[in-house]
Amino acid sequence: MTPRGLKSRLKGAHGSQGLALGALLLLGGLAIAGPWGVLAWGENLQLLEQRTAQIAALRDEKARLENLNALLHPDHADPDLVGELLRRNYNVVHPDEIVLPLDD
Repeated sequence: MTPRGLKSRLKGAHGSQGLALGALLLLGGLAIAGPWGVLAWGENLQLLEQRTAQIAALRDEKARLENLNALLHPDHADPDLVGELLRRNYNVVHPDEIVLPLDD
């Protein structure tokens, strides 16, 4: 083999090695500083804690609303709750009731 042929083969080998090294450096950079990398790990944990607290609050609200729904079911509504809601939302009173204004 001539020295020229050897040189061209070496150039091709160096080019592909350089390309492989570049790809490895890119993947390494993404593993450290990418959106799922080591540096984003703490931020992701904090976001997970926030979402977990948000889910717990939504579950509590759902349980409260399910209870209210059960108490207001048309077939067996809780009369005290219905009366309270009517008074609060529509200012409805019974004819024999007296309303006393509060002094501010």
